[in-house]
Amino acid sequence: MVSAMVKKIAYIVESNLGSYILGQMVVPQLEENRHNAEVIGMFFIHDNVYILMKDNPLAERLGKLSRERGIYLQACDQCVYMRNLADKLIEEAKIGCFPDFYAKVLDTVDMIITI
Repeated sequence: MVSAMVKKIAYIVESNLGSYILGQMVVPQLEENRHNAEVIGMFFIHDNVYILMKDNPLAERLGKLSRERGIYLQACDQCVYMRNLADKLIEEAKIGCFPDFYAKVLDTVDMIITI
């Protein structure tokens, strides 16, 4: 019998439903150890960079997961600078572009999923 290996994944949070998908589905599953995939990183683009703002409860939960599990969190540099948010993100969130994100996760993940 072959056992299924846990897949390592990264998310690109692009959808206008990104906050809902993370807050109501992905993050609770991760917190309850029932996501059934190892999340290596998350890249936030467009208005989803607001998710990573300090004092946002979802950002705080993501920050905790980042600290506990080593999940790499990155916000799109152009999206952040356009919105003047560079100094308003949680400490765990890095600012960079796609090549930076890929350099951190590409050799480690099995899949990159856009949500």
